[in-house]
Amino acid sequence: MISTDLTRLLGIRHPVLLAPMDGTAGGELAAAVSDGGGLGMIGGGYADPDWLRREIALAGEARVGIGFIAFALDERPDTLQLALDADPVAIQLSFGDPRPHARRIKDHGTLLICQVQSDEEIDRALEAGADVLIAQGQDGGGHGRGQRATMGLVPSMVDRVAPLPVAAAGGIADGRGLAAAITLGAGGVSLGTRFLASPEAISTPAEAAAILEGRSIDTVRTSAVDVIRGPRWPDGLDGRILRNRLTESWNGTDDDEATRRLYAESEPDDRTIRETWAGEGLDLITSLEPAAAMVEAIAAEAARALGFAHATLTDR
Repeated sequence: MISTDLTRLLGIRHPVLLAPMDGTAGGELAAAVSDGGGLGMIGGGYADPDWLRREIALAGEARVGIGFIAFALDERPDTLQLALDADPVAIQLSFGDPRPHARRIKDHGTLLICQVQSDEEIDRALEAGADVLIAQGQDGGGHGRGQRATMGLVPSMVDRVAPLPVAAAGGIADGRGLAAAITLGAGGVSLGTRFLASPEAISTPAEAAAILEGRSIDTVRTSAVDVIRGPRWPDGLDGRILRNRLTESWNGTDDDEATRRLYAESEPDDRTIRETWAGEGLDLITSLEPAAAMVEAIAAEAARALGFAHATLTDR
């Protein structure tokens, strides 16, 4: 086992967290990641109470956390109580101000995880009393800020917020990435795209195939999906998806009616047009693996990498 400040705080065997991906990280996937020794996070996303209630039930007795898009939770604050009633290990808030919700989370005795990308977001998370920070680089899949890469963001954040535990996110998909994150001072990692390629993820065969066949060079940051499909996201936040006819067609303006029609007239699972969220670790994802086994394998590979690095430095 790799013991870090993060594993000790969260009570987990391996420093691997599931990113709470909206609509994909359901109860089954969260439970599987926790069964493997990490911390599974149910993707509460846009705070839909019916969806969340169902996925909490599917997680069963597993120790899991729940994540929300903060600006969506602002509009549906009652869903937070639904999450807290399930006694999760932690609540993760991303993409918005965590402070309006922090007191209810902390008063319940639940750990608060905040995903941050900018200095302003770090300051708000610290003021909210965050117990863990997720340092999300622009190389990650899904939504974020296209500013700083994970490799540079993590050590600067670690230095700034110590001794608060930090988990690295963005472009990490194997044990070497976990080992690198720990070497940079992080206590672990938060993985999204890697767990999309698991049978427990809520995804279709076409989406899984797109993940396995795609390469990191095929990904692109765009706001096309949010403008066309909705909801609109705050300025400065876009998403990394696989390049397809949608991204090639979109002209970058709100009045791009041709691309809107292309999207509206496509089949829901047509990956040549519909979005497939994916990060720059895509080159490392070549097979569909059970999530629990994936956690164990990532942790074991990281331990070997860290042990080799230690031996090499000692011998010098």
